[in-house]
Amino acid sequence: MWFFARDPVRDFPFELSQEPPEGSPPGPWVLHRGRKKATGSPVSIFVYDVKPGAEEQTQVAKAAFKRLKTLRHPNILAYIDGLETEKCLHIVTEAVTPLGMYLKARGEAGGLKEQELSWGLHQIVKALSFLVNDCSLIHNNVCMAAVFVDRAGEWKLGGLDYMYSAQGNDGGPPSKGIPELEQYDPPELADSSGRVVREKWSADMWRLGCLIWEVFNGPLPRAAALRNPGKIPKSLVPHYCELVGANPKVRPNPSRFLQNCQAPGSFMNNCFVETNLFLEEIQIKEPAEKQKFFQELSKSLDSFPEDFCRHKVLPQLLTAFKFGNAGAVVLTPLFKVGKFLSAEEYQQKIIPVVVKMFSSTDRAMRIRLLQQMEQFIQYLDEPTVNTQIFPHVVHGFLDTNPAIREQTVKSMLLLAPKLNETNLNVELMKHFARLQAKDEQGPIRCNTTVCLGKIGSYLSASTRHRVLISAFSRATKDPFAPSRVAGVLGFAATHNLYSVSDCAHKILPVLCSLTVDPEKSVREQAFKAIRSFLSKLESVSEDPTQLAEVEKDVHAASSPGMGGAAASWAGWAVTGVSSLTSKLIRAHPTATPAGTNVPQRPPPEGHPTPAPTPVPATPTTSSHWETQQEDKGEAEDSSTADRWDDEDWGSLEEAESVLAQQHDWNSRSQATRAGQGRQRLSWPGKSVRNGGGRWRPNAQRRRQQRAP
Repeated sequence: MWFFARDPVRDFPFELSQEPPEGSPPGPWVLHRGRKKATGSPVSIFVYDVKPGAEEQTQVAKAAFKRLKTLRHPNILAYIDGLETEKCLHIVTEAVTPLGMYLKARGEAGGLKEQELSWGLHQIVKALSFLVNDCSLIHNNVCMAAVFVDRAGEWKLGGLDYMYSAQGNDGGPPSKGIPELEQYDPPELADSSGRVVREKWSADMWRLGCLIWEVFNGPLPRAAALRNPGKIPKSLVPHYCELVGANPKVRPNPSRFLQNCQAPGSFMNNCFVETNLFLEEIQIKEPAEKQKFFQELSKSLDSFPEDFCRHKVLPQLLTAFKFGNAGAVVLTPLFKVGKFLSAEEYQQKIIPVVVKMFSSTDRAMRIRLLQQMEQFIQYLDEPTVNTQIFPHVVHGFLDTNPAIREQTVKSMLLLAPKLNETNLNVELMKHFARLQAKDEQGPIRCNTTVCLGKIGSYLSASTRHRVLISAFSRATKDPFAPSRVAGVLGFAATHNLYSVSDCAHKILPVLCSLTVDPEKSVREQAFKAIRSFLSKLESVSEDPTQLAEVEKDVHAASSPGMGGAAASWAGWAVTGVSSLTSKLIRAHPTATPAGTNVPQRPPPEGHPTPAPTPVPATPTTSSHWETQQEDKGEAEDSSTADRWDDEDWGSLEEAESVLAQQHDWNSRSQATRAGQGRQRLSWPGKSVRNGGGRWRPNAQRRRQQRAP
């Protein structure tokens, strides 16, 4: 029977990259990139090849292997796995880059900011403090080659080859035998008499001074160069001079050095260091402290490094949302950091959080999601929007807070292209009809009209035919002047969706009535729209062969390309900028009372004074869009059979009662609650409550209105 020896290198769960080594710092190790075979996740692998006759160096390498395996600290290179054979040693750590290579790469890209360098040095000093004060160990190798940087830009202390106990248990410092490393030794080591009084940290603090000099000035040519600070910042120079002083007794303990550098006005007293320190202790912070921190974080993210935001801030934000009940305050910094992610990373990390947030009943969170929807809408696929996002968003149409209703309307501009047939042409139109007909806030009625004009091209041909003319016609009779302007602009923005017959018989009569509107802005837009539609009719009259071209979009399915054209005329855009209508909500908390005439402006000289024309208030007898006939005796047009107001859209009464039971809309944010209470909502085909309190079918009501 044959037995085959297993190859430990082949069975090792990590493998070296085919790329050349990342570096060969002074010492026995060679740094390679690697990956975990099972997952492909990147790692760094330090390799030492055992050579005959190098027993002393091999012992140094094995000691480093042991030290790195047993020492655990956030600022010391993190050990993952290792392999020790007769021929080689492998140490697997987190993926890192040597500090020298990192500084060179960042220098070519514009250089590191001073705040990044301050935090990096802070981490190295903190690691030294841990070794000296907590472990009684002397690093004995602090230099550029012993520092590494991870993917988040965090500096890690490595190079533990020549470490020894400060208590002398292991026979004192090992011999290095490498000139490149011996130049960092302090001058007192040359005195073999032992008469120099020093502290256990004195030598490492001298080497720290050498590291600081190299970070700002490049490789250290000789020890005498330390006398000239060079490019070291002025706020750091006094503390640097303490490190490279000739008297080792006065060199500060690492912990005291950190305190000195974090004093007001000192080198490590800045927003970046404070942010990092808070993140390191965030698990023990009070909820109020976390809230304040996340509120202020977004202001600083623009000046923070991209890698730091992606790999350190983002995980903390996700953790704070999932387990820390941070709430809406994490949204703004979360979406800011999300800009640095690839599409795949965004899908994996941000979208699940966004979907979960939409199901929240916290008003503050919902309104911030709606305001910032443009930052993540491109990453949402249609099934997610229709099944997990839209059902929660539509609750905002029934909210008693006007700000919620307004932001919900605006969000439809971004959601409409991703909605399916039922959600867009049925469910959304129900809510838009209710808002435009019954909402007591004029600005919200205005925004509903604006949004309908923008998404009109996404509607099906049959829905457009039923909805658009009726909706914009109703808007032109709204007591709120911006709503009337929005109705006119809605006609103009969707001009290609109407037949020539509709332009002549339905749209122009409505627009002509606005030429005597008391508001000049309404009259001006009406005249512009009239000229546009007349030009369209005239072109067809001159050349009837153009009819097919003019009406090509009327019966087309949906034309998403129209969305861009319609976006140029609105009074607001969903960009996160405060809209005019948001201000109008505060300026006009309620609509014009029913029966109140809009004040007339004096006519221009030379023109007859028109008879007072009361502008009808927002109807309270129906909740559908319909074009009311001015002449009650005129026979009803045959085309009204397929108008939107003749359709049975169902009632929202049941939906409202269910929402009231399922969702608690109490919010910590105190917003003005508009309205005296909800009215009963019904739709065409249902009975509606009239002023007298009795119930009459819609058809009967219309016959009574047309009666002489």
